[in-house]
Amino acid sequence: MTATGARSPAGASPPPELVARFKEALQRLLPGGGKIGLAVSGGPDSMAMLLLAQAAIPDAVEVATVDHGLRVEAAKECALVQRFCELRGIACALLPVRVDEGNLQDQARQARYAALAGWAEARGLRAVATAHHADDQAETLLMRLNRGSGVAGLAGVRERGFLDPPYFERPLIRPLLTFRRSELARVIAAAGVDVAHDPSNDDDRFDRVRLRKALAHAGWLDPVALTRSASHLADADDALEAFATVLRSQHVRREGDVLTFYPLAPRIMRFRIIERIIRELGGDPRGSDVARLLDSIEAGTPANLGGVLVTVEGNQWVFRPEPPRRTG
Repeated sequence: MTATGARSPAGASPPPELVARFKEALQRLLPGGGKIGLAVSGGPDSMAMLLLAQAAIPDAVEVATVDHGLRVEAAKECALVQRFCELRGIACALLPVRVDEGNLQDQARQARYAALAGWAEARGLRAVATAHHADDQAETLLMRLNRGSGVAGLAGVRERGFLDPPYFERPLIRPLLTFRRSELARVIAAAGVDVAHDPSNDDDRFDRVRLRKALAHAGWLDPVALTRSASHLADADDALEAFATVLRSQHVRREGDVLTFYPLAPRIMRFRIIERIIRELGGDPRGSDVARLLDSIEAGTPANLGGVLVTVEGNQWVFRPEPPRRTG
């Protein structure tokens, strides 16, 4: 990211109607209130969240900014957030993290959430808030539709959930999911504050950037309505997961490292139960891999995934660890 030119952090307050909506979202997501932690990168969306939070709950906010160490600009962006918080009397923690080799995006996400969880736990915060908004959710939903995602993927990001893996027992909340990007830009414009801008947000090599630019010219498409659709899909996903739990208890039998599944269930339930079984046996399956496995065993063909061998034996599917491969 690159920062804008220096501006005063003491500009006008955010529009009152946006502050009221933000406060309503917090009351819905976190009944009873309590101090929350904001994950702030220095970009316009997270800085707008910080401004709204300070206006809505001025004595119940702390901030953390994470430096992944992956870009030379990161330190300046974190310093921008720290300087803003210092001038406004907001507690702000700098969280440096180390990202391992491999899938950098996923590794950075895992490291960021682990650091945020540790910080929130140490500070006794009731929740951690991130700045995902309606346009983000709409982009995610449309990208996943274009990739043929199932119900779980189409649910997008949840307005209230928990960090996965469970780093932190308190909720992760997204109070901006009903806000448009343009509304958050109004907050920044009113305050006249420094924000950081990420050049990758204009890089057409990324699917999300191309989709964002296309959506900017699709006035007939309503990101807030798409966000509501994602919320309905999240409810459906929760219902399917609850049903899968019931079916797992009724149709799966375990003896040691061998699990037997009687597949008397709709295909989507078979998919979810298979995914659970693979995880129980130590695998970490991706959805597309589970779908291919399901195709094979429904056709009566043995298959393997994540170190688990699946065979079809009469009217049941049997899952066991793959035998060690011979060497030499």
